[in-house]
Formats: sequence, structure tokens, C-alpha cells
Amino acid sequence: MGQLLTRLVPLLLLLLPGQGAKACSASGCCFQDPPYLDADSGSASGPRNLSCYRIFSAGYECSWRYEGPAAGVSHFLRCCPSTSGRCCYFAVGSATKAQFSDQDGIPVLQPVTLWVQSRAGNRTEKSPEVTLKLHSSVKYDPPQPGDIKVSGSAGQLLMKWETPARQDGAEVQFQRRTPGSPWKLGHCGHQEVAGFESCVCPLQMDAAQEFQLRRRRLRPGAPEDPWSSWSGPVCVPPGHLPLPSWNFSVGALHPDGKRKVTLNGQLPQLQLPEGCLRSRSGGEVTYRVRLHMLSCPCKPKATKTLQLRRFNLSISGGAYDLAVVSQNRFGPGPNQTWHIPAHGHSHSGALNVSAGANGTTMRWPAWAQDTTYCIEWQPQGQDRSLTTCTLTPPQDRDPAGMATYSWSRASGALEQKVCYRITIFASAHPEKPSSWSTVLSTHHFGGNVAALGAGSPQHVLVKKLGPDSVSVEWTPSVLSACPGVLKEYVVRCQDKDGDRVSELSVKPTETKVTLGGLQAGATYTVQVRADTATLQGAWSQPQPFSFEAQVSRLFDLSVLLASLGSFVSILLLGVLGYFGLNRAARYLCPPLPTPCASTVVQFRSSQGKQAWQWTSSADFPEEVFQKEALVVNVSWEKGDGTDLDTPGHLKEKTRLLRGTPELALDPEPPSEDRRQVQGHAEAQTLEPGRQDGLEGSPAPVAGLSLLLGDLIQTPTFSGPSHTGLEA
Repeated sequence: MGQLLTRLVPLLLLLLPGQGAKACSASGCCFQDPPYLDADSGSASGPRNLSCYRIFSAGYECSWRYEGPAAGVSHFLRCCPSTSGRCCYFAVGSATKAQFSDQDGIPVLQPVTLWVQSRAGNRTEKSPEVTLKLHSSVKYDPPQPGDIKVSGSAGQLLMKWETPARQDGAEVQFQRRTPGSPWKLGHCGHQEVAGFESCVCPLQMDAAQEFQLRRRRLRPGAPEDPWSSWSGPVCVPPGHLPLPSWNFSVGALHPDGKRKVTLNGQLPQLQLPEGCLRSRSGGEVTYRVRLHMLSCPCKPKATKTLQLRRFNLSISGGAYDLAVVSQNRFGPGPNQTWHIPAHGHSHSGALNVSAGANGTTMRWPAWAQDTTYCIEWQPQGQDRSLTTCTLTPPQDRDPAGMATYSWSRASGALEQKVCYRITIFASAHPEKPSSWSTVLSTHHFGGNVAALGAGSPQHVLVKKLGPDSVSVEWTPSVLSACPGVLKEYVVRCQDKDGDRVSELSVKPTETKVTLGGLQAGATYTVQVRADTATLQGAWSQPQPFSFEAQVSRLFDLSVLLASLGSFVSILLLGVLGYFGLNRAARYLCPPLPTPCASTVVQFRSSQGKQAWQWTSSADFPEEVFQKEALVVNVSWEKGDGTDLDTPGHLKEKTRLLRGTPELALDPEPPSEDRRQVQGHAEAQTLEPGRQDGLEGSPAPVAGLSLLLGDLIQTPTFSGPSHTGLEA
């Protein structure tokens, strides 16, 4: 009975769960019977995919996968050498892998059979068996994500890493996924380049990706070695990064020399796969603000990078470049850049620039102690590349509260005769670009202004406006192109003897003034001066003028105009008088009647044959001598008209009378002839009256004596004295 109990006690201990494992040592394979019934319950779940291999860091390892509920499951790795029937086991609890060495009682150079038994409640589940030489089966290590370098080109990704020591000739696979999608397997191929391994993977342009890599030893003609575990996630951002939509605003310059810059916008929302949600995984895109101060290039540092959130920044009145830049594992991405120009308005403060033989000294109101000043000057309108600046070391304020800086003339600073814009910045931390403030900004005309006569006008023009006023014009001073430098123009006018002198102040924007109240006939001189706030300019060359020459010229002009007017008036009066007198003469001096054309000298037909009997001209020579004038007295009755013959008719009748014998007219013609004459005269008198609109007007003359001797010479003929015409 005692012997039976001695045999049953160890058996009962083995049947109790965990008692067999306690009987084995803490390390090594337990060569006792397992503490469970060695039988498979035939469950559909259980351990799967057992793989055993040699690893470089910890000796040997077996790993598997368990399918089914993992709660309360204990795993046992069983190992049986092929050369002996003595088996052992490793109790690993709920773990799905077991590590051991060649000192744990398992032959690694000989084939062994291994399997996994999982105990869940009152059932036992068993994995398929594997038989192999543990020393010959090698499991490579996966690449570490921190050692992988990722680059993108032409829509593809290139991953490169160094080959782990003594793990050459590997085969590489990758798996990848995008947010919300399953894994996709890909092959990188056999790595033949010693020292480095690489893999070309597709690049997703519109989504981030997560990659994992694994390796295994590839031996042609030998059993396949197990794959390494998957590496940690390698996260890649999308190929096209979305641009942030941002805008900025710049406030006014405050008395402290600062102005506020505000950025408003929203960052793009980028979705990441599950393994890339941790920070700095490589798949995220970061946005930052880069501030670059362009003004004062001699400062120690010009650029500062800031985190981009709701962005508020204070800057000086200088010029800056502001950019929102994106960054990912490939490097800088697209960005937005804005240029912030320098503050355009001048606020002179109290800058005092004095130039002497030894150099130039600049003084301005000092700020707090230990302040570094940056003095910048730039020719007005020139490119920023011509900007010059200098830094002053921190200095104490003088008793007047002013800061000073001096330089010699040999340095050439501010020596050009041009307009400079001078800006002074101050900072207690010069190494920070955002710490600078504007002290003052003003304009200064370089060179020796005193030698330039403060830019006095070179051309002064005087124009006379009247007998006692003139206008004075001048070309602008060179200082007028320098804002704030020219204070005013001064115009001085004095007479020839210098007894009366007057000065007039003119705004710097005006170049013309009118002087009045001057004396006629006096001689004056006028001069113009340009003054700055600190210097009085030199007078321009005197310009004399007087009113005498102007008055003489005006008199000559008036005389010329009067003479011309008189000539035109006389000409017009002459023309009008000629036509007027010619018309009036037809009424006052009517033409005389022509005897031959009048009925006065017409005779009866019976008498005509006897009256005009001429002898031949050959019978006597023609003698022309003065005879007494033939007088014809015609007596007009009241109401008779006058025969107004024209001069042409008179000449024709005169020609007919020439060469005729002397006529003796009876002053009393017969009654019949008197009636004919009277009728003809009435007809001749009424015709002109109808032409002039005076029809029916009686003739004003009662009688007319016609002296024909004054108009013609009557020819006489030698012959019988009785030859003539009977009345």
C-alpha cells in the first residue's frame, strides 16, 4: 500500500494544473510530462502558423498566432528531438512566442519537431507540427523606420536603408494602406546591392499612406526562411499638398515704433492612416511662419520662424517678407509669400545732422539703456541694394537725453549731393528680427549743403504786370525734391538806392509770387533765397527791373495803334465821301444838254436844204482861229425840264459841231418850233426824275446860258460872207 501511494503522488501532482511547471527550473525546457492531458479536443480555434528560427540578437525563437478568444488561454511550446524520444516543453502563459538558447537543452544542430498546445478551460488545442534544424533556419530583422530615407520622384516613392549586419541577400516585401482602407501587399524584390537595400513604392497624390516592411533570407534551392516581423509604420504625406488659405493685415505705426501684423486663415485638414496618428510619424504636414527683415541688412540675424496658429506679431516700420511655409518629410512644400513695404510716412522726431571739417555727427532722442541702434540711409528712389547701414553699440544717454553717432568724411557716408531717406531702428535684442522698433524716419540732403547755398534758385525771372506790379518766378531749389528739408523761400525786393527793402516768405511748394505797390519810373532788384529748418540759404543773383522801358514801349505801341486807326478812318471816310459826292453831283450839277441832240437846233424840212450848204474843202484852205463864242439863250417856261446829257453825249455832239460854219440862231423861234422844243425839254426833264424817284418834280432853273466857247472852238471857213442858215 505504501509503495502504491509513492507512485500515485507524483502522478497526482502532474495532473494538477501548473504543478509540473513548478517542478521544472525557471529557465530551459522542462523534460517532464505537461500538466494537462496530451490530447487535442478538435476545436476549430487554436494556435496557427508556428515558425521557429534563429535570430541574431537573442538566439532562437518560436512564434505563432492564436485564433479565438484569448482570455484564460495558456500556451505550451513542445519540442521533441528526432534522435531520442525524450520531449520537453516551455510554458509561456498567454504569450504567442518563446525565446530560448542552445543551452536550454534543445538540440539546435539536429532536426527537432515542435508544436504548440494551448490550454483553454478544460480543453486542449494543438497546432500543426514543424520539423527543422533550428541553427539553419534564420529570421532576419526588419528595417527600423528611423533608418529609412524616403524620397519622391515622378509619382513614385523610393525607400532606402542600410543592410543590417550579417543579413545580406534578403528578400523584401511591403504592405501599405490609406486612411480607412485595408492593407495591400507589395514586393520590393531580391536585394543584390551589398550594404544598402531599397524599395520602390507607389505614391498616392491625394492621400497619406502608411507603409510597413519585412525581410527574409533568400537561399536558392534551400527551404524558405521565415519572414521577419513587420517594421514600424513609415508614413508618407500626399503628393499634392493643399495650400493654406491665409491673408494678413498690417496696422498703423504706433508711437512705440511698432505695427501689428495679423494673419487669418485655416489650416488644411489632412487625414492620416491609423498607424500615423502619433505625432512626428512622418505623414503629417506642418505649417510655419517665416519672417525676414529686409531693412537694416547689417543686423546680426534677419530671419525668424514661428509656429502658425492664430498669428499676431509686432514688427517695426521697416520692410519685411512674410511667408507661410509648409514642411513634410520630403522637405519644404508650397508656400505663400507677402511683401510688407517700409512705412511710407516720415516722422522726423528730432534728428539733427551737422557736418563739419572733421566729419558728420548725428543726434536723436535716446531710448532706454543698453539699446542697440541701427542707422540706415538710402538714396531716395534708388534700389534697396544701395541701402547702407551701421550698428551702434549700446550707449548711455547724454545729459540732454540724446544719442549720438559720428563718422569721418573719409568714410563717404551721406557725402553724395542727393536726397537720402534716413531711418533709425532700436532693439534691446538685436539677434531677434522681430524685436526692432522704429525710432525715426526722415529725409536729409547729403553733401555740404552750406556750400550749395542751401540750394538757392539759379534762375529768377521778372515779368511786369502793370505800372506798379511785377510777377517773380524761379526754378525750384534742389532741396525741394527732398521731402521736409526745404522750409520756405524768401523773396527780397529793394529799390536802386536801397532805401526801401521788403522780404516776403513763400511756401516751399510755390515758385511764383506777385509784388505790388511799386513806384512808376523807379528801378528795383529782386532776389530769392531757399532756407532749411537749420540753415539759411544764399541769395540768388540780383535781377534788376524798371518801369520806364515798359512805359515807353507801351507809348510806342499806343501811337502805332492810334496812327493805324487814323489811317483806316481816313481811308473809310474817303471811300464813303467819294461815293456820296458822286451820287449828290447828279442832283446838284446835272449834265448840260447837247445842242445837236436837242430840238432847239432842229429846223423845218423846207429850210434844211438851204441851211446846210457846204462848199468843197478844196475851194479854200482850212483856217482855224479863235472866234467869238456862240451864245444860245434858251428861255424856259415854268415847269419845263432840262436835258441832262451825259459827258459822252456831250463829246459826240462837240465832235459834230467841230468843222461846221458859224450859225446865227434866231432867239425867237416860230411858235411851232417852240412847241417842239418845249415838249422835248419836258421829256428830257421827266426821264431823270423817274430814275431817281423824283417823278413830277419841277426843274429849279428858269433859264440857262450855255457858253459853248468854253467847251469847243467853232471852225470858220473862208468864203462868201452871206453863207449861213436862215432862222
